[in-house]
Amino acid sequence: MSNTVETVTRPRTVERVIQGQAVMDGAGVKINRVLTQPLQRRLDPFLMLDNFGSEEASDYLAGFPDHPHRGFETVTYMLTGRMRHRDSAGNEGLLENGGVQWMTAGRGVIHSEMPEQEEGLMEGFQLWLNLPAKDKLMKPWYKDFKAAEIPSFTTAEGATVRVIAGASHGVAGAVQRDVTEPLYLDVELPAGVTLSQALATGHNAFLYPYRGSVTVGGKAVAERSMAILANDAAADGVTVTAQEAARFTLIAGRPLNEPIAQYGPFVMNTQQEIHQAVEDFRAGRLGEEAHGRA
Repeated sequence: MSNTVETVTRPRTVERVIQGQAVMDGAGVKINRVLTQPLQRRLDPFLMLDNFGSEEASDYLAGFPDHPHRGFETVTYMLTGRMRHRDSAGNEGLLENGGVQWMTAGRGVIHSEMPEQEEGLMEGFQLWLNLPAKDKLMKPWYKDFKAAEIPSFTTAEGATVRVIAGASHGVAGAVQRDVTEPLYLDVELPAGVTLSQALATGHNAFLYPYRGSVTVGGKAVAERSMAILANDAAADGVTVTAQEAARFTLIAGRPLNEPIAQYGPFVMNTQQEIHQAVEDFRAGRLGEEAHGRA
């Protein structure tokens, strides 16, 4: 149980509620994409949030075969299921129930994420977190966190919080980033229970209930819809109440306020850098220190 209570005196309100888009990715995996490209400026530094899930093995068995990334970080949070990661930097790991895979693509990596199950439910999230211009061509980095390695706590009221990144109620998360300062929480609330979470002024923030519905600032947010929280300079956090037993992710971060140029799995600052990424990928040098770049 956390000994630190976060007091929120002026909670943020809901600016708008977004319904996800049903898309297919990889080799046909069905996804609810809730943070889409048109929202990248508003939710800077976050580029995408996918919620994937199916009990039909035919929906996920083909997985996500080899594909490239450059210029950002991917955070994969597996609620249920088993997914094997392999990449061109020589990393390999198995993502299982409650585990997190954090990958910094940096100057480039080619990886695959393939199911290691043939039946049952597979469900989770993938979040794309942008890198600042100065770090876009950094050396790739990767780490797997088992479920037991994700710090968690339970409040006196009964809210259970897993702290994937950032900090909550005095509990530091598994990952810290000094530029984008991401906060990534998975919160479970019994019916009628409220959680208050401090948020830094100016940080963009959103939450996504994936089990049950919640109320934020008097506004109901239905299951599998995303609430973008208003950026009120006087607000100091958010207060969330469960209308029924609910689970939601709460994500916030410091905006980079830099240009965003995206072409599929490459996210840079200029079109010229995008052209270079495509050229490097086609030439087989995506992750190399080419052309004098660090």
